[in-house]
Amino acid sequence: MTDNKTRGVNRRFFLSGTAATVLAAPAIAQQNSTEYRAPVQGQTRRNASSFRTLDWRPYFENTTNGAILCDISSRALHYWNDDASVYKLYPTSVPQTDDLTRKGRTEVIRKVEGPSWAPTPAMKERNPEWPDFIGPGPDNPLGTHALYLSWQFYRIHGTQDTRKIGRRSSNGCIGLYNEHIQELYALTTTGTQVLLI
Repeated sequence: MTDNKTRGVNRRFFLSGTAATVLAAPAIAQQNSTEYRAPVQGQTRRNASSFRTLDWRPYFENTTNGAILCDISSRALHYWNDDASVYKLYPTSVPQTDDLTRKGRTEVIRKVEGPSWAPTPAMKERNPEWPDFIGPGPDNPLGTHALYLSWQFYRIHGTQDTRKIGRRSSNGCIGLYNEHIQELYALTTTGTQVLLI
């Protein structure tokens, strides 16, 4: 049998825990957002994956046509729109090895919803058992959307295999969750600047 004193302590514990959860809910929701919000002074703004938000100025002269920064080491993609009023931060998959990694400046030259896929000659040499072609659909390694870059064979694309995100798991491309590439696809244009560092 519990006495009134114990019930009072349990009730206070329950109420304080509930209040803390309700008060923390907006902060938790904000952490999981990829939308940029200016940090409170003295506070470091991070998303759910603890990636650092970045300013575009150290990487680009301007954000004309939008700008994408792919950071291979942090496995993050940063996007700024034309007037830098929209900032997005996405977790990515990156190339498996340094020899598959290309760094430098390029741009989006084509956008494809429902891309098809064919292995590059180097991929086919490494993996002769791979098919020669996969059309759009759930088995396609490029996911639901792809941004083709001016570098041959390099893409920013979705993936059906969500285990790859956050890992060194690609053959040279930058991979995003399908819902993220769909959002980025809608934000970008042909001519969007891309920098891989």
